[in-house]
Amino acid sequence: MLTCKQIAPSLSIPDGRQVLPFLRSSRPPKEKVVVVMGATGTGKSKLSIDLATRFSGEVVNSDKMQVYEGLDIITNKITEEEACDVPHHLLGIIDPNVDFTSTNFCSMASLAIRSIAGRRKLPIIVGGSNSFIEALVDDETHEFRSRYECCFLWVDVSMPVLHRFVSERVDRMVENGMVDEARQMFSLDADYSKGVTKAIGLPEFDQYFRVEPYVDLETRAKLCQEAIDEVKNNTCKLACRQLEKIYRLRNNKGWKVHRLDATDAFLKNGKESDKAWNELVAAPSMVILSRFLNNFGPNIYMNPTTVRGTAMETAMVTATH
Repeated sequence: MLTCKQIAPSLSIPDGRQVLPFLRSSRPPKEKVVVVMGATGTGKSKLSIDLATRFSGEVVNSDKMQVYEGLDIITNKITEEEACDVPHHLLGIIDPNVDFTSTNFCSMASLAIRSIAGRRKLPIIVGGSNSFIEALVDDETHEFRSRYECCFLWVDVSMPVLHRFVSERVDRMVENGMVDEARQMFSLDADYSKGVTKAIGLPEFDQYFRVEPYVDLETRAKLCQEAIDEVKNNTCKLACRQLEKIYRLRNNKGWKVHRLDATDAFLKNGKESDKAWNELVAAPSMVILSRFLNNFGPNIYMNPTTVRGTAMETAMVTATH
């Protein structure tokens, strides 16, 4: 992909090669970091891959359940195929029996981001744990803000539409083996307040696993379905809490968050869905990110070989600030 280069302003330097005073005091530019936010199921991972493959980026996971080893189905980790060879950090690396705190996240994420930026790659922080993201970006010493400039992208989907999608996604997770995965983690003395056991998809099956060996097939099927329905309900409640936090970060803390409405892409199927995603989410994000990375003004956009025609026009209409 062709990239546009910034043209440095022409400065008149006096004879003798003396550096102007204002140049001596100027600070080096901050490193750029992208943060992709959104409720569970809205397509954050998909957008992060879209952006990483176009802007030479690497992903830093900020989902507090996906940092743990195992439970790939229940925690809905991105698959190797979906990752498209994009490197992912803080994904599936923590012992599932220990607590991973926001302090732990800030320490490990900071190291990952520094490493990525040091290799001249773009760090893309992605995940639904907004408390982790907030702790990292707005740390008490303001170190992160002093070192990095952030571009916040928010993938949003209408809640009724998202709830339907979440329900269908849980059904797919069941088909892919979610119940068996949960069963492997079940213990009669399980503590659902520690480590990965807090993940939605484990506590909901506890009662079912306790009585499963002692009930008939009909009762077993009924209890299993009740547990699945509880997973769906709790996931929808999580999405609502995540949305509330994003509103708070934007409205109360003043984060400049770019909202991208992906609802229409979720209402369509197949190629029509892909087209809507590109026009309403991917293309506008590329425009926003290109400006952010290159400090372009409002009338300069990324190379048209990447964003074309209707997609570009739609991007300018739908990308809100």
